[in-house]
Amino acid sequence: MSSALATQPEPAPVANAKVSHPRLTNHVLLVCACVVLLLGPLAFGAVEPWSIFALEACAMLLLAAWAYRQWNHRELHVYDHALYRPMAAFFALVVVQCLTGTTAYRYATYSHLLLYAAYGMLAFVVSQALHRSSQFEMLAKLFTGYGAAVAAFAVLQGLAPNGKLYWIWGLEQGGSIYGPYVNRNHYAGLMEMLMPFPLVLAATRFTDGGRKIAVAGIAALMAGSIFLSGSRGGMAAFAAQMVVLAALLLRKRKRNWKQPLMLGAFLAAVVVLLVWIGGNELTRRLVSIHSEAREEINGGVRLTIDRDCLRMLAKRPFLGWGLGAFPIVYPEFRGFYTTFFVNQAHNDYLQLLVETGLAGFSIAVWFLVLVFRKAAGKLEDWTETASGALTVAALLGCVGILVHSFLDFNLQIPANAALFYVLCAIAAAAPLQQSHSRRVVRRHNSMEQPNPENAAS
Repeated sequence: MSSALATQPEPAPVANAKVSHPRLTNHVLLVCACVVLLLGPLAFGAVEPWSIFALEACAMLLLAAWAYRQWNHRELHVYDHALYRPMAAFFALVVVQCLTGTTAYRYATYSHLLLYAAYGMLAFVVSQALHRSSQFEMLAKLFTGYGAAVAAFAVLQGLAPNGKLYWIWGLEQGGSIYGPYVNRNHYAGLMEMLMPFPLVLAATRFTDGGRKIAVAGIAALMAGSIFLSGSRGGMAAFAAQMVVLAALLLRKRKRNWKQPLMLGAFLAAVVVLLVWIGGNELTRRLVSIHSEAREEINGGVRLTIDRDCLRMLAKRPFLGWGLGAFPIVYPEFRGFYTTFFVNQAHNDYLQLLVETGLAGFSIAVWFLVLVFRKAAGKLEDWTETASGALTVAALLGCVGILVHSFLDFNLQIPANAALFYVLCAIAAAAPLQQSHSRRVVRRHNSMEQPNPENAAS
């Protein structure tokens, strides 16, 4: 073998290039995609033109890197995914809006089409790169460390505010700053998607001892910051996530008393953090929920916008007014006087109906049904498997945003929307494959176990 390699030195690099450690390449692609997702919130949620361009450009570069990897291996291997079909259908619907002139503002629809294409590219790259069980721990640790840093910064900024983002950039049009976001509701949306990762780590076999306590503490910090932000929608979303998590723990065949105890200790830690830091201000915010909810029911602004959205839908029920065209069309239907520019509906479901009609809303329902149906098939013994644990973490993040979307517009914030669609792709993906190294270790351990018959002889 060595003499053959010596006489033909050039084929050896070609053979090595063909092997080229595909798992390492997938790992790099996955890490790069996560970096793009996690840099978006730091750029104020990627709502500025420059940050939107950066998000779209990075998504295209990631897709190009994936394509180069396929070309380098001289093959085109695309893993099938259940969500590709509704994603393609939604893209085709928006293209029809642009080509047929059914959109009220072609430029806005085209711009949002590019943005949704970026979401699709990120979800595609992640779903093509995430296939090994070892990648779950990498993702969970990355999201846990990032979430802990952002939550700590947000709490510190809340304790010592000066009305500026990062204590540096002032606001031109006002807002309710919390963390790197102008709007506290969008910060709460980010934490709703990140908090399940350390919480799931604490509830599964992937941590033990002191590390389990540490990640549970990080999850408590992230959950506590949702309440400290003052977002009522975030509080409701967190409550829904805890109900779903409790149901998943109760439906397990092999119940472990330590897991409900861990969940109770986690909630107790959240309460202690809120009492320690929140104080009277948080109490006043919680007390105001009832009075503000009654005010909305009796004719508040958000409920009025909801009614206006239904009137907009009645005018164009099938294809809607065009993706991204809501702020352009809404003044014609506005049912109250204001000097402010209403740029979002504060209800993602109604805004989707207005912009894409019943056709787009049906595709979204199809998309979500596939997410929950595919995720349900991986929940068996989820505390013991990487595939199940990753699915539960992603699913809890999706549940949080879906509940919050009834009260706000997190899915209109590019950084939050990109992370949400990637979590949907993760929840609906095929089960993770067990890493080769772990199979070897498990096989080696089984071979080392003493044979009773040999011992007796």
